[in-house]
Amino acid sequence: MSILYFPKEISWLAFNERVLQEAEDINTPLVERLRFLGIYSNNLDEFYRVRVADVKRLITISQNEEQFDTAAELISLLTRIHEKVRGLSAKFDQTHRKVTKELERYNIFILHHSQLSQTQNQWVQEYFRNHVLRHVAPILLDNKVQLIQRLNDSSVYLDVALYRPGRTTRYAVVEIPTNATDRFIVLPPQRTRKKKQIILLDDIIKLCVHEIFRGFVKFENAEAYSFKITRDAEYSINDEIDESYVEKMSESMKQRLIAEPVRIIHDFGMPNEMIADLRKRLRISSSDTIQSAGHYRNFKDFISFPNVGRAYLEYAPLARIRNKTFAQHDTVFQAINKQDILLYYPYHDFLHFTEFVRQAAFDPMVKHIRLNMYRVAKGSRIINSLVDAVDNGKKVTVVVELRARFDEENNIAWSKRMTDAGIKVILGNPSVKIHSKLCIVTREERGKLRHYSHFGTGNFNEKTARIYTDFSLFTCNQELGLEGIEVFEMIINPYRKYRFNLLQVSPINARSKIQSLIRQEIQRHTEGNKACITIKLNNLVDPELIDDLYRASQAGVRIRIICRGMCSLIPGVKGRSENISIISIVDRFLEHPRIMVFENGGERKVFISSADWMTRNMDYRIEVGCPVFDEDAKQMLIDLLELQFQDTLKARVIDEKQTNEYVKRGNRKNIRSQIQTHEYLTKREEF
Repeated sequence: MSILYFPKEISWLAFNERVLQEAEDINTPLVERLRFLGIYSNNLDEFYRVRVADVKRLITISQNEEQFDTAAELISLLTRIHEKVRGLSAKFDQTHRKVTKELERYNIFILHHSQLSQTQNQWVQEYFRNHVLRHVAPILLDNKVQLIQRLNDSSVYLDVALYRPGRTTRYAVVEIPTNATDRFIVLPPQRTRKKKQIILLDDIIKLCVHEIFRGFVKFENAEAYSFKITRDAEYSINDEIDESYVEKMSESMKQRLIAEPVRIIHDFGMPNEMIADLRKRLRISSSDTIQSAGHYRNFKDFISFPNVGRAYLEYAPLARIRNKTFAQHDTVFQAINKQDILLYYPYHDFLHFTEFVRQAAFDPMVKHIRLNMYRVAKGSRIINSLVDAVDNGKKVTVVVELRARFDEENNIAWSKRMTDAGIKVILGNPSVKIHSKLCIVTREERGKLRHYSHFGTGNFNEKTARIYTDFSLFTCNQELGLEGIEVFEMIINPYRKYRFNLLQVSPINARSKIQSLIRQEIQRHTEGNKACITIKLNNLVDPELIDDLYRASQAGVRIRIICRGMCSLIPGVKGRSENISIISIVDRFLEHPRIMVFENGGERKVFISSADWMTRNMDYRIEVGCPVFDEDAKQMLIDLLELQFQDTLKARVIDEKQTNEYVKRGNRKNIRSQIQTHEYLTKREEF
């Protein structure tokens, strides 16, 4: 009996393997290969914090409720996860060794502290005293110290053994202060400036570890080995305590800091007695929880590894593209009035959106600005403009989702600042996350209110807009604007009934509207008309929607999918999904948009959305999908999708085993869709 759905956790690991493939690819610039290793590592940390933690939690619940068959299935899944991770970890270590060795051919050397010359050794010790020591506060371990409550899973630590002959070994823990100083230190040149040598902060502290404890603890020798913990990222909010939502969120964040570790990784050279001591102090019982790995922890910092060599060792920057319609008008509102405008980041300049908000902040005709905030940059110009808008007498309403995972603290800080500035801040909804990407500016024109709307697939974040691909649709379609305002009303007053005719709004009608569109394609095909479904998503794991696609395939409808991440749909199964083909693209930019195209007998219906096809996005979040009516914008979306389906360099086939085979090029020319996209948009925006 064939399975209907590929396990989403194993599929997620297949996605991260595609990231690792970018590090393995000799055609990827060398420094970028090292950075992809950092991305892989960062992804894996989040996987353990969220998905592995969830599986472990479900195992405990199933066992407590005596659902032993369910528990057995979950334990089997956890075993598969560990086996897959072990295989990927071995591939990671092998790739890391190859890349660092290859860097040496370009005169870039990453030195271990044991490889330093005498002159370098002296320089490093001086650097430690002048720049590092002030940031080091060791934890001297004894029976009173609750180590598990003192460790942060965003940090990397050294476990230090302080030896004294004939005495019990004393242990201490040192946090590597990567938030206070650089992790990669370029050593002064020796003899020739051609050779660039880098040492990690970890190795500097290991070399100088004696200086941290001298005079405080009696010891004759000290050894230090790195380790890192990964905690369960879930938290609970106590609804019975009479306190504000912000206070509850702040308290719930503390739960994460002391949550049970789901993984501990340590230096493979760590002595057995030190491992045993660490297990005891962190109360680790499962052997799966603690693992040995390479020399460095928190490899995610390698995402920012500096290029100290030639420019060709990293990707050449692509010029940001200006939209010609915006450029040809004095104000953003004049431009949007002329036609709907579709932008594609990071190819288009995100400055267009920040300018939309900046101009709205001082335009005398603007009366109200509404915005959803899920993730924003730490120094957000957008929020600064919203503060300016209040100073200029505008009404400003901002919905802040405090539970945006790993951005909670940032969002709490912003909500306090905006409230103090006089902005009306709506702190999400306790029962559903708000993930929509809406911004609506209301102007008074000739005595009437007119709405200028932004519907997007990505966050209002200047930083991620440089590395994530996402769409922004600007429109003054008043029906869309009024329905967008209704979404804000639904957030503020969730107990009223709402109807949306044009927008796909989770959890109100998004699922039913998508299902209706799929059924319509089946009907079109049955009637002998053109029928095809083309979708692009980050994740496709909702069983109900997958079943709908299976039914469409069985009816003969052709279905093409681009899925970057998790994909539980199994394509190519005879009698069930032979009409479904899926690819995944991983390249220099993170593919993030959600797009749906339904052939509709030749009169295509096109949508962009904030929602993936996951149960949480359909039923437990507020998401917005928006129809694209402008024919020019429609064609742009269709053209860009076709470019990705033509990719012969970075596209992988998603098959029944998710083996990540590259798309076979055959006689076709080399096409790298992200580069082709830049060329397409550049030509399109020529004046």
